[in-house]
Amino acid sequence: MKAEHINPFLSAAVDVFSTMLNCQLQRGPLALGANFQPAHEISGVISLSGKASGTVVFSVEREVALCVAEQMLGERPASLNAEVADAIGEVTNMIAGRAKAGLEHLEMRLGLPRVVVGRNHTIDFGSVLRKISIPYVCPWGELTVDVGLLERIDETQSEIRFNFANA
Repeated sequence: MKAEHINPFLSAAVDVFSTMLNCQLQRGPLALGANFQPAHEISGVISLSGKASGTVVFSVEREVALCVAEQMLGERPASLNAEVADAIGEVTNMIAGRAKAGLEHLEMRLGLPRVVVGRNHTIDFGSVLRKISIPYVCPWGELTVDVGLLERIDETQSEIRFNFANA
C-alpha cells in the first residue's frame, strides 16, 4: 500500500473530528498488520471499489461512540443503541468520503456503511490485503482507522505489455 493512499485517510479523520465533532485527534504510530480484529468494540465498515478496492474500518471505544452520538444528536444516549450505531456509520461515511476526494485518480465508489458492535468481532479485509492501522487518541478515548486498499492494474496496459512480450 502506498503512502499517497493512506494520507487522505489520516487527514480525513482529523478533519471530520475537528470540524464536525469539535474534537481534536492526536495520532499514534501507524502499524501494518494482518489481524482482522479491530482494536475497539464498535466498528463502522465501508467497502471501496474502483481502480483500487478494499475496506475502511473506523473502530472506537464505547465512550467515544457515546460522545460522537452526543455531539451529533445534541443529547447523550443512555446506552449503545441504534442512534449510536447510526452516528458511527455516518462518521465512517464522512471519513471515507473525504478520503475518497483525495484519491480521485482511483475513481473509487463507496459502499454503504455498516456497524458492528461487540467485543472480539472480526472484519474480513480479504486474503491478499494487509491493513494499515492508524490509532488516535482524543479527550473521549481511543479510536483507530484501519485501511486495506489494493490498487488494480489497468487491464489495457497489461494487454499491451503482453503483446510486446510476444512480438
